[in-house]
Amino acid sequence: MKKILVANRGEIALRVMKTAKKMGIKTVAIYAPIDRNAPHVKFADEAVQIGENPSNQSYLLGDKIIKIAKELQVDAIHPGYGFLSENANFAEKAEQNHIQFIGPKSHAIKVMGNKLAAKDAVGKYNIPMVPGIDKAITDVQKAQEIAHKIGYPILIKASAGGGGKGMRVVENEDELATQMERAISEATSAFGDGAVFIEKFVTAPRHIEIQILADTHGNIVHLFERECSIQRRHQKVVEEAPSSILTPALRNEMGQAAIKVAKSCDYVGAGTVEFLLDEKLNFYFLEMNTRLQVEHPVTEFITGLDLVEQQIKIAKGEKLSFTQEDLSINGHAIELRVYAEDPLEDFLPNVGKLSTYKIPKGENIRLDDGYEEGMEIPIYYDPMISKLITFGKNRMEAIQLMMEAIKNYQIEGVKTTLPFGKFVCEHSAFQKGDFDTNFVKKYYTSALLKEVQNKEARIAALLALKTYLTDQKKLRVPNA
Repeated sequence: MKKILVANRGEIALRVMKTAKKMGIKTVAIYAPIDRNAPHVKFADEAVQIGENPSNQSYLLGDKIIKIAKELQVDAIHPGYGFLSENANFAEKAEQNHIQFIGPKSHAIKVMGNKLAAKDAVGKYNIPMVPGIDKAITDVQKAQEIAHKIGYPILIKASAGGGGKGMRVVENEDELATQMERAISEATSAFGDGAVFIEKFVTAPRHIEIQILADTHGNIVHLFERECSIQRRHQKVVEEAPSSILTPALRNEMGQAAIKVAKSCDYVGAGTVEFLLDEKLNFYFLEMNTRLQVEHPVTEFITGLDLVEQQIKIAKGEKLSFTQEDLSINGHAIELRVYAEDPLEDFLPNVGKLSTYKIPKGENIRLDDGYEEGMEIPIYYDPMISKLITFGKNRMEAIQLMMEAIKNYQIEGVKTTLPFGKFVCEHSAFQKGDFDTNFVKKYYTSALLKEVQNKEARIAALLALKTYLTDQKKLRVPNA
């Protein structure tokens, strides 16, 4: 493998290219006009403009990307995450054109890309599932019958997608028709498929995911878990590894379940199996993400492995160079997704120009980003600016370092989730590990964050005044 095209943009494109370069592999970047001067474009050995700024006219043009790959004699395509990373047709077309898709085969993407097909495949391995139905529906009356059977609250979920889109929690029958219509409409808009399914809503779950690696020689290992319970709008903001709640026995049980999920679809490459964990530590299969996860750096910190390097080696046909017994957890890592969002305005996107952009540096601080000072955060794509990751010998050390890194991360021109990350790290529930996916709902309000910021501003002003007065006294002392 001598040349890889990275079919993505921003921080993940740059992150993949850095590993490729380390392995002596040349890289090709694709870009929309607004990304012409982006770091990933500058870093690549070759770069090609793919289309116009909207993603459906650029980064989602699978046929055009494959055409460029063929013209530039590319050996493989790495899709990153988002965009075409879980598009089975794109993976299949790459295979048909003798270009290695750095990810699973199209069959696995198809099976795991449809939640009901995934449940069917996994069900043969006796892996626990949340009570619900095994078929997609669009009929409200049918939904009412199912809800009566399994009991409220229920969760309506889009069959064809994820990322919190087409997902609605329904507390009682009065809400069902409205929420059903909204879920169908959102699913249709996001995925072109309005079919939804219904399952029992686990009221206080923890979101635990298991990273797996599978080679083409039948070897599958798990790389332990990530805790992803700090979420807003069903999307993760803070992730960590390992989880503070799993026992070694439960970790092993969930790891083995994840390996079975991978076997159920003949999985190859890096993938993540997601589970819900209830208050009694019962776990339930949620879904499988057939790609690299945004939060993969925390796993890299605690295992010492480069997951992109492993993906490339597997795509080259190499055997895993380690067994499950060789793997162990070392220390603790935390990741904050830094979004151009305003946490004081319900996390609404807040795009604009990065007038100031100074990054934190230091031992055990990692920043994966794709922006530089002066660049615009475009409106066309996900507003994530970067991922800030810290590592410590233990969980508290990682938390303390994260708070220090947040303090030293200076971003002006756009509002970001940095203050929210600080709020989470300072909260006693988070520090004790006593939280679930309802953390934001239970503990966070914009008014509370504003109060914290105002208090800090008052303290800073008082300190500045004290320093000024002290300096004035010194200036009045005559020379001896």
